[in-house]
Amino acid sequence: MSNRLEKVNSLLEHEIGKILLKDFAFSPEVLVTLTRVDCSSNLIEAKVYISVYPETKSAGILNALNKSVYDIQYKINRTLRQRPIPKIRFVKETAISKAGRVEELLAKIDPKEKEIEK
Repeated sequence: MSNRLEKVNSLLEHEIGKILLKDFAFSPEVLVTLTRVDCSSNLIEAKVYISVYPETKSAGILNALNKSVYDIQYKINRTLRQRPIPKIRFVKETAISKAGRVEELLAKIDPKEKEIEK
């Protein structure tokens, strides 16, 4: 990945994070986390990965974010002095849930088996 692409990803992550904190009031029992931003190499599209806990609320949150994407895009266009500014698309982060599942399976391993492996 190029240095410029990494900088654009980081900059977009920072700016989108500020917008989400300032403009969105999520329910207190829902935890919404912006995990990463991946821009395409030609800077046309940016996938913004969102993690939602509990996962049952993720479809509604992602739907609301994607409905508001034009407002978010407008604020980013006004803030950044960069061209082109990638078109934003919110997607569900799956890597964290997979890691949680691995941790869950590791916790189920019998402690006696852990001692044998050492």
